[in-house]
Amino acid sequence: MTVDTEFLKTISYFQGLSPDDLDSIKSLILEKKAERGETIIYEGDEAEALYFVVSGAVKAFKTSAEGKEQILSIIRPGESFNDVAVFDNNPNPASVQAMGEVTLYEIMKGELKVLLQNHPQIAINTIKVLAGQVRSLVSLVEDLSFRQVIGRVAKILLEHASGDAGSGPRLTQQEMAAMAGSAREVVGRSLKALEEEGLIRLSRQRVAIANKEALREMVEESF
Repeated sequence: MTVDTEFLKTISYFQGLSPDDLDSIKSLILEKKAERGETIIYEGDEAEALYFVVSGAVKAFKTSAEGKEQILSIIRPGESFNDVAVFDNNPNPASVQAMGEVTLYEIMKGELKVLLQNHPQIAINTIKVLAGQVRSLVSLVEDLSFRQVIGRVAKILLEHASGDAGSGPRLTQQEMAAMAGSAREVVGRSLKALEEEGLIRLSRQRVAIANKEALREMVEESF
């Protein structure tokens, strides 16, 4: 396996590091692959490593006792997951599952501690990464608490859909419902309503944004 140095530069943890620093980090990285639907880490298990998505996407989610799923985030190339658990030495706070074929970089928890001690810039970058994750979770709580379902759906589309007719988020309506904290049927009605208003186009499980500005206005007005 050859770790891509140029890709490492795109990861927030490693920004601002010298070529020599990046070369030393490469030796600590393991590559891992997962198939669609494969669970990479389980909520409640002991944290063993910090992961970075190289290609594909994964979802971090919580599951209720009744089996209802709440997606906390979609992690895409260049982004990390399991950060909190490797730093506070507590169990994984959420499960993470591959949404398609994915390639990951993995740094074991013990190696990460060495990196933080030897590279102060990584420690500074870590604070920024964790702060960004807190902001994202605060935004999620705000959406689930105060925003109407159709506004939550519109926001998901803005974050994950495309304006090109042939492309869109690779999310099922069930996954969108798990992100929006709602039922699949309610999400389906919301998508239909957005289509009737001319804001999106639906085609063979694909969603294309037809009017991004109007969709953005709906999100802002959906409290």
